[in-house]
Amino acid sequence: MNSRPMPLMPLMPDDYELRFESLFHAGRALAFPCDAQGGVRLDSLSDKALQNYLFARAVVGRDYATPTVQRRH
Repeated sequence: MNSRPMPLMPLMPDDYELRFESLFHAGRALAFPCDAQGGVRLDSLSDKALQNYLFARAVVGRDYATPTVQRRH
């Protein structure tokens, strides 16, 4: 019997999402795959997702809350 603990699986960059919650519509949000620090690889986003990401960043405090980094389920 092996008594050594199993190593933890390393987290992949897309195990997290950067989430922008709407300030006016409860439950509505924009979310993008990111690393644990909230870094989004812009070159991996589709054109529409990139437009949404840039829009959400531009309207933080007016339409969307400051984004949070969350683990994906």
